[in-house]
Formats: sequence, C-alpha cells, structure tokens
Amino acid sequence: MQNILQASRRGGAVLALGLAMTAMLAVPAQVRARAAAEATIAPAPARGPEAIADLAAEVMDAVVNISATETETATRRGDVPPAIPGSPFGDLFDEFRKRRGEDGPRPRGAESAGSGFVIDETGVIVTNSHVIGEANDITVAFTDGAKRKAEVVGRDDKLDLAVLRVKADKPLKAVKFGNSENLRIGDWVVAIGNPFGLGGSVTAGIVSAHSRDIEQGPYDDYIQTDAAINRGNSGGPLFNLAGEVIGINTAILSPSGGSVGIGFAVPAELAAPTIAQLREFGETRRGWLGVRVQPLDEDAADALGLKSQDGALVASVDAAGPAAGADIKAGDVIVRLDGKAVKEPRDLSRGVAATPIGNRVEVTLLRDGAERKVSVTLGRLEDSEKAQNAAETAGDAAARPNRALGLHLSEIDEELRQQFALADELKGVVVVEVDADSPAADKRIAPGDVIVEVGRTPVTTPAEVERALAAQRKEGRRSALLLVTGRDGEVRFVAVRLEE
Repeated sequence: MQNILQASRRGGAVLALGLAMTAMLAVPAQVRARAAAEATIAPAPARGPEAIADLAAEVMDAVVNISATETETATRRGDVPPAIPGSPFGDLFDEFRKRRGEDGPRPRGAESAGSGFVIDETGVIVTNSHVIGEANDITVAFTDGAKRKAEVVGRDDKLDLAVLRVKADKPLKAVKFGNSENLRIGDWVVAIGNPFGLGGSVTAGIVSAHSRDIEQGPYDDYIQTDAAINRGNSGGPLFNLAGEVIGINTAILSPSGGSVGIGFAVPAELAAPTIAQLREFGETRRGWLGVRVQPLDEDAADALGLKSQDGALVASVDAAGPAAGADIKAGDVIVRLDGKAVKEPRDLSRGVAATPIGNRVEVTLLRDGAERKVSVTLGRLEDSEKAQNAAETAGDAAARPNRALGLHLSEIDEELRQQFALADELKGVVVVEVDADSPAADKRIAPGDVIVEVGRTPVTTPAEVERALAAQRKEGRRSALLLVTGRDGEVRFVAVRLEE
C-alpha cells in the first residue's frame, strides 16, 4: 500500500510539472522574455535610491573646497578637551585634535584643507571652525575652477561652525537647510566634499543614529551616518534626497583617519540658528540660565527620593546669574523648560541656548519631592575659563582620619588649605585620603575635594558628616547625596552608596 502511495505522489508530481510546462508554452514569447528580464533586475531597495545622480548634479556646484594658511605661528582656538580614559570616543578625539592641529601650534605657513557650501548666492559660505583654524589667508575653490579669497564673518567653536564670505561677480549656486528633526534611522543621505584633496566627491549612505553625544560639548546632538566621510570632508554638507542640507560633516570615529562607516554631522536644527547669529552679529548670542547641571543617576535619584532619573540635577547656581534671583537652588531637579521635557542635562543646555536673550522662560523643577514652577529672564551666555588650576597631587596629611564611606576626612585648617590650594572662603570638610576599594573611590572623589553638604545639610567637621550620614541611613536611604567642591573649583553633587 505504501508503495502505491509513493507511486501516486510521483505520478501526481509528474502530472503537475506537465501542466505547468503546458501553461508556460501557452504564454506569448514576448511576455516570457519581459518576465525573465525583470527577474534579473535587483529590487529597488537593493539598488538604492535612483535620485542620487540627479541630486548630485543639482547641488554639486554649491559645494566648495577651502584651503587655509596661517602665515604666523598661532595657537588653535576652541580646544577639544582630552578624551576621557576608557571613552569609546577616544580614537575620535585623538583624530579630531590632529585634524584641528591641536597637538601643538601650527608652524609658519602651515595649511589645512576642507570643504564648505554656499548658502547665499551673494557669497556666504559655511564650513567647520577647525577647517580654518586661526588662518589669515583663506581661499575658496569652486567646481568651475574659480578661486576667491574669503574673509571670516563669524565662528562658533562650541558647534565647530564658521561662516565665510567671498566677493562674487555673479550669483553663486546656493543650497538651503532642511528639517533634520524628522530624520529617521535608515533614511538615505548624501555627503559631498573634497576628501584627500581629490576634488568634488559624492558618497551615499543612511542615517545610522541620531542625537549622538560624542562628548564634544554641551550641545552634542550629532547625526551619525555610514556615508563615507574622510579627511577633507570636514565642513561639507550632508543632504537628504530632496537636496536640502540636514547636517554639516564634522567628525569621524576612526583610528586611521579614514572612513570606517562611523561619521558625525551637526544637525541643521542646531546649525541653522547659530549660523544666522554669526551672519547677523559675527558671534553667537545664546541664552544663559546661570546653573551648572549634571545627570541624575540611579543613586542620586534614590538619595533625593525620586522614582525617575529624568531631569537635570542643579549642582550649583551662579550668584550673578539669572537663576539666582528666581529661587532655583542646588539640589533642585529641572524637569521641564517652557513645557518641554528635560530628560538629561543636554536637553536643558540646548533649550536654553536656543532661546533668545531676554526671553522669560518657565522652569519646572522638583524640590523635596514637590513640583515647583519659576520664571526666569535669560541672560547672555558668557564663556569663561576656570580661575583655579588643580594643585599638585597632595601627599599624606597629618590629620585625624574619619572612615565614613571609605574617606579620611579633616576639618580645614591653614596647613591643609595651603597643601590643597583651597580658597580662603571655602568651608566644609576636606578629603585627605580615599580608600581604593570604597564607594567614594567609585565616584571619583579624590584627596583635596571638599564636602560642603551631606543630604542637603551643611557640614564643617567630620563629626557632622557622620551625623548627617546616620540621618540618611535612618531615613532608609541607600545612598547619600554629597555636595562636593573639587580642587579645580568645580561644584558637583555626588551620590555615594552607603555601606551596610
């Protein structure tokens, strides 16, 4: 019986094949030929968008090459901070600093090259600030072979942007900024620039990620793309398929300096307003709230009795800043700015910076578990360097140790004030030693740091620190929130887990 069934199946298969062949023969020859040809063509997603060639032809003339020469030795401006040890972006910053010439002053006659693009037919050009450096001789080369000298209209090192102007004897091809807020991961983008001095080159790829924080500055919100970006692409445009500039190519993550598929561009939503300020004023005019903020980690949230880590924790308030007169205090957690959610400190930084100076904004904050709303009239952001440099690493201190949290603490006396270069007006309890395997060491508390508050309670002696910690344990806290002034003058909150 089984053999009969198998034979039936084989017979059925043969019959089906015969019917299929008969059906194919019944189809006209030209139809079969067209179907065969279509079967050999890759589906559209595999080919990529067909509009890239048309887009390149349309916008290529707006993209320029920029060469900059420093005729005198100059120290580069807008230094990039050293990479944090262990940071995944260490290679990026090493390469980025090399491209900006920050391994030392540029020698006499040194040159750099990059890309840029025309945004106004009268001769206004955008590029990266690091492309022009401190050059006093800048030449812009166009696709038709023409070369024109350029002057610097304005620059912003925080976003690494610069605006140039050339004299044009005829209207130039210009491109416009598009909307970068609605970019989706996977959207096609096109980068045009002058990599390795080869002349205009076009590469295409997709948006790999957005809102990338690469530890470059307070306004980090980079577009990440796998469109090839190499040396010389800096300052060039990143287009969407509508031919609009949605980013300015700025940095790459690469140990070799060549593209490995990880490039970053300043999004148009950040670049366009800044460029408008540079064109109008020759400088940026950002809003200023006057607070120093830090992320709200799990330990800090627990120490404050909060269920969420969303928000920006106020570490200090500038006594002369707008926030000082608006009842904003250290320890507050800012959760909204003018109704927009603040999930992390850079949300606040970008929101404040984008708000015109003199505007009154509503700040929603959490204090002692309750929500408050205050109004603040924003001032103008003024960059300043820290006035105090870190002193040499201190040696052993002849002070009575206190072992709370793995810290050796002491009252501030004249000897310790001189040893750690502490300001005369600074009050608190000085850290003279930190146990290597302690919770405090995990939070990077170091000798010379001064604990000003424990759990919002001011302290001036080790005994007061112990009492404040005991009170935190009694309240059921798993972590203690310390207000710490570093040896460099930076004030920050540190949540240290309480040992059992």
